Amino acid sequence: MDMKQLEIAVIPGDGIGKEVVPVALDVLRTIAEVHGGLQFTFVEFPWSCDYYIEHGKMMPDDGLQILQGFAAIFLGAVGNPKLVPDHISLWGLLLKIRREFEQVINIRPAKFFRGLQSPLANPNDFDFIVVRENSEGEYSEIGGRIHRGDDEIAIQNAVFTRKGTERAMRYAFELAKKRKGHVTSATKSNGIFHTMPFWDEVFAQVKQDYPEVQTDSYHIDALAAFFVTKPHLFDVVVASNLFGDILTDLGGAIMGSIGIAPAANINLNGKYPSMFEPVHGSAPDIYGKGIANPIGQIWTAKLMLDHFGEDELGSVLLKTIEDVTADGIKTPDVGGKATTREVTDEICRRLRQLA
Repeated sequence: MDMKQLEIAVIPGDGIGKEVVPVALDVLRTIAEVHGGLQFTFVEFPWSCDYYIEHGKMMPDDGLQILQGFAAIFLGAVGNPKLVPDHISLWGLLLKIRREFEQVINIRPAKFFRGLQSPLANPNDFDFIVVRENSEGEYSEIGGRIHRGDDEIAIQNAVFTRKGTERAMRYAFELAKKRKGHVTSATKSNGIFHTMPFWDEVFAQVKQDYPEVQTDSYHIDALAAFFVTKPHLFDVVVASNLFGDILTDLGGAIMGSIGIAPAANINLNGKYPSMFEPVHGSAPDIYGKGIANPIGQIWTAKLMLDHFGEDELGSVLLKTIEDVTADGIKTPDVGGKATTREVTDEICRRLRQLA
């Protein structure tokens, strides 16, 4: 068997990122041992709010050039508002990497997770994935502020290109072909006058190329309600930057904890690495206590395995994580008593049993 060697840039970031990233790397090393034909090399970078305090920037000036040669970027959590305002920390590191590396798609799965208590009375084994357009939409930098006092005006322009919109939709349809064959579009064309009717038009055109895939389209407010009342109906959901961001936090909530939700920022053209990160924040209030939930970061590692074509290995990892939580070995945020390390060690132990 030829050895597949992958060099990964690791940025633990802030807060609990510095706790959950190292244990997730232990899991990746373990699963590489189990596989036998896979080898990771991890190169760590200390870019964070602490780095900003010392250097006046979130990453060095040549940070992107440094990252460009890696197979992928494995990111922890970014942000510590007591040290650095969030808009500076995010735009100086996370969003800078997303934009400059053309990570135009963000994918975030949500599923009924064995061993976790969903707040839903009848979760019905939901299992869906949100494909979020990740480069434009409502998160554009176009706009401005003028005047002061009572006359102050803030204008934020949402930018939707046909290329960006269609790209996200086609990714969603291709993903649905590998899953349950259904795509739901998140829109708001009854309230947002220009961009959402445009979104609907592009969706109607794209779906013509995928006659084997079933489709639905819901206004975002109704769709958010359906995530709570009937999440089992969904397979792949495609959404704009803002709508996708909100829906995926809701996806984490109905799983029982945003602390377990993973995400992938995907570069499609192969020019730059993709980046993998959990949805949760840096949780500075629990940093250093050894109780941070590692599942979000470890599930993120599963998405990275999928990205490298190791889908079977990724499925084994996710099943192992679920087996561990189902047996009650979990951190306090989801009703358990285990530490970050104890959860991780049990996942690694069970993975080794598969060898």
